[in-house]
Amino acid sequence: MDLSFGMLSADRSGAPRTQVDILRLPIPNMCVDGITCGFALRNLENLQMFFTELARVTRHGGRIALLDVSVPTNRLIRFGNSIYFGRIVPIIGGLFSNRAAYRYLPKSVAYLPEPGQLVEMLKQSGFADAKQTQLSGGLTQLLVATRN
Repeated sequence: MDLSFGMLSADRSGAPRTQVDILRLPIPNMCVDGITCGFALRNLENLQMFFTELARVTRHGGRIALLDVSVPTNRLIRFGNSIYFGRIVPIIGGLFSNRAAYRYLPKSVAYLPEPGQLVEMLKQSGFADAKQTQLSGGLTQLLVATRN
């Protein structure tokens, strides 16, 4: 089951929807007050291009918040997570859904640069006060920044 379709089909907000290329948003320059993105960074081949596109459409003083998985810094949590996320989730997910997608999921985390690199990339793209916060014992991370 495609969860995004299920969620979209359940939406009753009446808000307009569209499917677009995340690296080429059909939005004029500097017209967005804020952007949120959840669990998509690990699927992008060119994060710098994505951050530059976010900066292009975000007005000065606008904020972004990007949530994604992370590699825990605590060795015990990292070990437990590698077993759970790396072995158990793909098995259980594969029983109920697309087996290949759930095998890809733990591998996708390895594509993400270190938190410090992500923060620096945001700053290079035009976001001031970019910072990264570990959540859930380091299982997830939140990147927030303000457009210069």
